[in-house]
Amino acid sequence: MMDRQEVLKYFRDADALLEGHFILSSGLHAARYLQCARVLMNPVVAAKLCKSLADKIKTIVDVDIDLVVSPAMGGVVVGYEMARQLGVNSIFTERVDGELTLRRGFEIPKDARILMAEDIVTTGLSSRECIKVINDYGGNVVAASCLIDRSNGSVDVGVPLVSLAGLEIPAYSEENLPPELAQIPAIKPGSRGLK
Repeated sequence: MMDRQEVLKYFRDADALLEGHFILSSGLHAARYLQCARVLMNPVVAAKLCKSLADKIKTIVDVDIDLVVSPAMGGVVVGYEMARQLGVNSIFTERVDGELTLRRGFEIPKDARILMAEDIVTTGLSSRECIKVINDYGGNVVAASCLIDRSNGSVDVGVPLVSLAGLEIPAYSEENLPPELAQIPAIKPGSRGLK
């Protein structure tokens, strides 16, 4: 399995570890941003990262996984590749009127053992929303996974969270920005609009 430095090197090499002033999908502000899509645009790198994460999951989760479910947009590529590495199917949830739901004829078999797969976890909001959808459809979420856990292990998504690497990146409300961050114009590089 890859170590943290190797994982972060893939992000740096893809210009996916950005510095500046960013508004996260949670509405919080940060001086660093992980643009996971830049790393995942290379199928060879995506496969390497997800294989390492799948191998780690196999050492932690002691049941067979039946299905991988991910939240759109960021989790779709990771979910697909995680499912490929685990030899199961992949589906995704997507937002309709601000709420995650299943569409496109996707179904979750009752009591299916499911891995919820994300690209990046920050506050865990999308993960918890996706897990709720899975539970509402009768699935059994055995674990959640992500390439990078920005909380470095402090976020609780309600099930075990397995990450390839943890990285603590402080996030701030707009009212509590450090002076050096407040002086830089903010950009919103993520896929979800502000609430």
